Amino acid sequence: MKKKFLSSSLSILILVIIGMTIAVGVPAYFWTKTHVTKERVQNRSKLYPVILVPGSSATENRFDGLISKLNTGNKKQSLLKITVKTNNQLRISGRIFPRDTRPFIVIAFENNHDGYQNIQRQAKWMSVAMNYLTKKYQFNHFSGIGHSNGGLIYTLYLEKYMDQNQLLLDRLMTIGTPYNFSETNMNQRTNILKELIAGKEKLPHNLTVYSIDGTTNYTTDGIVPSTSVSTGKYIFQNQVAQYTKITVTGKDSQHSDLPQNREIIQLINENILQTGNGATPNITQNTTPQ
Repeated sequence: MKKKFLSSSLSILILVIIGMTIAVGVPAYFWTKTHVTKERVQNRSKLYPVILVPGSSATENRFDGLISKLNTGNKKQSLLKITVKTNNQLRISGRIFPRDTRPFIVIAFENNHDGYQNIQRQAKWMSVAMNYLTKKYQFNHFSGIGHSNGGLIYTLYLEKYMDQNQLLLDRLMTIGTPYNFSETNMNQRTNILKELIAGKEKLPHNLTVYSIDGTTNYTTDGIVPSTSVSTGKYIFQNQVAQYTKITVTGKDSQHSDLPQNREIIQLINENILQTGNGATPNITQNTTPQ
């Protein structure tokens, strides 16, 4: 009986020790993992690119005019272009200059067609390009610009593919992005808008978003309805650190002209290029919080 009692007591003691080890060890493991990954992102790389994604039917050359206008003055920023093929292979042109910490990188797609399913594929192809870029150039934070459906691709990429423990997007500017496609009634939600709203909790909470709406008559930029751009608030409000919708009118406010619009170039200069490494964005007077 004494041996059985000792054996039983020993078994209980072993179980208690195992239980205490699990109780202490598991939270400690996750605490360490969380803090190590946060530390990795907080120790930001010197390389801090601006990554641009064009809309449907556009190629890797879509932003040449915009980048040419941004690249004025003595300091020229590098331009690297990537086109993701349908077989996940990359076609690359241009290069990043040594010591250039703020290069432009354009990610385009061989299949650049419009449509809900294609945009979903393009978001996945964007992750292929991003995986290549982060491994080759060893950066862990960046800023983003998406024109038209490029803003949809960006948002899907953030919700479905970006590992926030490894990579940080601090500012995103979407230009003429139809979050509800061509639907003019904000209460009629298309599949793309439903998906983006359903996944919004996965957006980076420290992200600053600028949604640019170009209008020729306060209702449309000639292709995208203003109401469709405005539905972005259902995705970003109360999910990211800051969401601002900005309306641009006048010259070059038509959809295809927006990347060359002078006001938008100024907004990019002030709120994307001139801010970084924790700097506070400069919200100019023509912005309208939504």
